[in-house]
Amino acid sequence: MKTYDIVVVGSGIYGITAALELHARGYQVAVIDPGPIPHPLAASTDISKAIRAEYGADEDYTIMMEEARLKWLTWNEEFQETLYTECGTTMLTRGPMLPGSYEHDSYDVCKRRGHPLERLNADEIRRRFPAWNADLYTDGYFSQRAGWAASGRVVEVLSHKAQRSGIDLYPGQTAAELLSDGDRVVGVRTREGETFQANTVLVAMGQWSWLLVPELKKVMQSNGMPVVHLKPVDPKLFAPPLFVNWAADVARTGFYGFPLHPKEGVVKIGYHGAGQRDMNPEKDDRVVNDADIRRVRAFVAETFPALVDAPIVYTRRCLYCDTFDEHFWIDRHPHRPGLVVAAGGSGHGFKFGPIFGDLIANAVEGKADWRLHKFRWRSPEESVGIKEASRFHEA
Repeated sequence: MKTYDIVVVGSGIYGITAALELHARGYQVAVIDPGPIPHPLAASTDISKAIRAEYGADEDYTIMMEEARLKWLTWNEEFQETLYTECGTTMLTRGPMLPGSYEHDSYDVCKRRGHPLERLNADEIRRRFPAWNADLYTDGYFSQRAGWAASGRVVEVLSHKAQRSGIDLYPGQTAAELLSDGDRVVGVRTREGETFQANTVLVAMGQWSWLLVPELKKVMQSNGMPVVHLKPVDPKLFAPPLFVNWAADVARTGFYGFPLHPKEGVVKIGYHGAGQRDMNPEKDDRVVNDADIRRVRAFVAETFPALVDAPIVYTRRCLYCDTFDEHFWIDRHPHRPGLVVAAGGSGHGFKFGPIFGDLIANAVEGKADWRLHKFRWRSPEESVGIKEASRFHEA
């Protein structure tokens, strides 16, 4: 039996950042994970994740992203590696950018907060970003303070730092059950037969969280989104500055993506919508099906004509840990002392990685933090506001 102040279950972006911060605050910390780290099926594990401050009228997230962006830049310096590439992002719309829309509200909030934004009309889109069909996408803006993070690599780098810092990492240990003394959670037993005792157990398992904490099934589920990588015939057309991070009227189409990856040589396209609903992360196949491919191909044909003949070289179904209101879930369990949950990324959590450690550690310690109010333990009747503004919600 191994005993710690805090056992973190899960080594994705939530778990590893929390472990680092809690260790820095003086706790003896262990991290258990099925492994390898980064876990190949975790939502954190990919070649890229979008970094942007655009959240419609929800200014809380924009404020948080202003802090997170500065820390992304700090991580680049700390690790002497470009973990975050700030190439900017195009937020474009089919037709006028109207008040009340995701793009218009985002533009208003970010402009008021002093972000460097450039409004774009069809002529500017055609001239500066020629891969786009500017007959269809006629309005929008370019935001300089945005880009993408090398997500899988980020988790790998942070896990190496954790090991160097004295945090015990246990890849190959799969949490099977929480151990309790009355109502109080006192540890974790793994499928591999190990027992980890702790004053606090932090469940940061993403899509798997509700399997270990069954009461979470009432407020979150695992939903699968298709991701595809295409190999462009003309790579230069899809590389910065001619092509940057992008959202294609995303709240109405669901599609967003990235410029040519500097190592992989692919254009990644993701879907931010309903996806395949209520999947079991341990049992269901994570295949991108023919209907997904047809939808992507139809979108590409009308949006990026030069990608029409690009072969699809890789597909992945990324499982979101979706909360019912699409806001994160970072709080102590209200009825089980010793248990804290940090999950519910809902497809937009990774970008906040550099500030998650502080947020989660404050939750563990019960410290007041205005940011945590939105992410508190809550019932579906206690929704904390509008859903994430960029998400395409199919009827």
